[in-house]
Amino acid sequence: MTDTLNPRTGPTPARTPGPAGPQAPNLPQVPPHQQSPKSAVSQAPRAAGAARRGPGAWRPRLELAALLVATAVLDLWNLGASGWANAFYSAAAQAASQDWTAWFFGSSDAANAITVDKPPASLWVMGLSVRLFGLSPWSILVPQALMGVGTVWLVYLAVRRAAAPATADPRLAHRAGLLAGAVMALTPVAVLMFRFNNPDALLVLLMTAAAYAVLRSIQDARLRWLLFAGVLLGFGFLTKQLQVLLVVPGFALAYLLAAPAGLGRRIVHLLGAGVAMAAAAGWWLAAVELIPAADRPYIGGSQNNSILELTLGYNGLGRLSGDETGSVGGSNGWGTPGLFRLFNSEFGGQIAWLLPSVLLLGAGLLWLGRRAPRTDAVRASVIIWGSWVAVTGLTFSFMAGIIHPYYMVALAPGIAGLAGLGGVLLWQRRDQPVAAAVLAAAIVAAGAMASELLGRTATFVPWLRWVALLGALAAACLVLAAAAPGFQRLGFQGTFQGTGFQGTGVNASGLKASRVMARTTAVLAVAAALAGPLAYSLSTAATAHSGSIVSAGPAVSGRGGAGMPAAFGGGAGFGGPAAGNGNGTFTGAGRGPGAGGAGGMGGLLGASTPSTALVTALQTDAGKFTWAAAVVGSNNAAGYQLATQLPVMAVGGFNGTDPAPTLAQFQQYVADGKIHYFIAGRMMQGESGSNDAAQIAAWVQDNFTAQTVGGTSVYQLAR
Repeated sequence: MTDTLNPRTGPTPARTPGPAGPQAPNLPQVPPHQQSPKSAVSQAPRAAGAARRGPGAWRPRLELAALLVATAVLDLWNLGASGWANAFYSAAAQAASQDWTAWFFGSSDAANAITVDKPPASLWVMGLSVRLFGLSPWSILVPQALMGVGTVWLVYLAVRRAAAPATADPRLAHRAGLLAGAVMALTPVAVLMFRFNNPDALLVLLMTAAAYAVLRSIQDARLRWLLFAGVLLGFGFLTKQLQVLLVVPGFALAYLLAAPAGLGRRIVHLLGAGVAMAAAAGWWLAAVELIPAADRPYIGGSQNNSILELTLGYNGLGRLSGDETGSVGGSNGWGTPGLFRLFNSEFGGQIAWLLPSVLLLGAGLLWLGRRAPRTDAVRASVIIWGSWVAVTGLTFSFMAGIIHPYYMVALAPGIAGLAGLGGVLLWQRRDQPVAAAVLAAAIVAAGAMASELLGRTATFVPWLRWVALLGALAAACLVLAAAAPGFQRLGFQGTFQGTGFQGTGVNASGLKASRVMARTTAVLAVAAALAGPLAYSLSTAATAHSGSIVSAGPAVSGRGGAGMPAAFGGGAGFGGPAAGNGNGTFTGAGRGPGAGGAGGMGGLLGASTPSTALVTALQTDAGKFTWAAAVVGSNNAAGYQLATQLPVMAVGGFNGTDPAPTLAQFQQYVADGKIHYFIAGRMMQGESGSNDAAQIAAWVQDNFTAQTVGGTSVYQLAR
């Protein structure tokens, strides 16, 4: 078995079994010159698998089960407190459970007036859950929590698989996977999004599964795993469109550099994976484009009823340039882009806890493995996880369009993978000065980041920042001491410095002391690094989250309404939402005539709960109408739809700026008796896009008489 991180590329001598643990099983060895690339690469994972089936295999399984159960508890605990969470997607899930056309297209309502402004893959999952278990917050949110458990499991599998040949010790590979899984589970923004019903949970699961498939394709030399990764990425596109492409360059580079095949075959394989990805996403795009517009709902978020426009514009290049027709918060309304954006008060507590540390660990792994064979699994993994963090992080840092704190969940698997792989492999080689220095620096960086981020919340466990910092400094000193020549002369080269007892004459008391010191150092380092994320994650799980824009952790000084543009009242680009008046009405600003009118509810950011009287009015004779009501904005419509479980037309889509329906179309719907009520309200609209929603509101106000039902102004359009 080859030591992939040692400059010497010859076989690693077999370790003598001793107190450090069992030796990896001896498999029949084939001389290197007779090995095929496939057998050479896949031999180590097979050895690890044989060890897991041997004596003592129950303990790793129990430890993994404990990690997954703890993740499930964290993601499920108090889950119902968030209610409908993001009512925008909850209403679409309700519609999907009532109508298969709405399920296929991702419509906001079961009568298929307009879709949500994302592809429907995440709604397919929620819609099926609601069909099976009925409409409730639990049937909508539990699938997201299960996606969180699945993501942690996949991170564990991917890191353990890569670490197995490098450590030559199944126990250490298992611990690398456990550490990576724990980091993933305790990332605050991951806890938030696996308890919430935005598409990000499914996106992260699919990207993580694709990373595992690429790594397995490299190690097992099997094309089918690479093609499967392409399919997973294609469905990732159907979840959140172009964002999934941020991980593709690293996946392709890792396979191109490390796959055990000739260069020409590697290129052909990557082209095949690209075709698989295009096919997995393209079938739905083709269906939407080929079905006549009259026979499907309007594509929300677009100005021309085009899924391609939505892909390349509002959800695509517009996010980078800030030129998003129909959006809000232009002119740096979403904050100022910059290299250190992810460390500011908006995003730091979501994801930045281990970001400097894992960059150090990744660089250390690349340096120590610089002479490893081309097919080295560790180098391939560092490319996969490292490019994931670098490309996604830089994109989020410099994008000028819409960005919210919860987007940071896309970074979590990459950070977790580097933390588990780098932390354990450098720990194994901490008797080497370079490895010890990098590992110590990473530990100190984690403690320093924890101190900084916790210091932004003056009343939130104020003592923890100092505990994390001092613990990290102490652990770093112990790591450096292990590599000091003076310490080595004491005779503790055994279990403290390596992965196994080398039989150097260490007496029993010295061996016991070294093992205690090693375990103390490891526990101290992990505890210091994860104390801050754990505290933030527990705070997140204990807090109800609802609305369109949410963030993890306690309130942070300077964060305000995280991720909200200045148009909502933020002084420097991130203010709070426009305030409700306490009776279900919304008092934000409107654009154009008729955007106002007392009594509307919700708005752009969230949906309120309508009164019992209004729900009764909407449900009366509902079978006679296609839509029980119409109201400007998707979140306004969502509150009524979830309360009545009847179709409610979201005029203008999410922001009220889509030309769906036009004034002429709305007038025809009214003439045909398809809409029972129009509900007045005021809400923020974008600075660009269609003004049809405002024209519709003005036309209704001029031609129908307002009445108050349960404190809300409504217009009866048909009887």
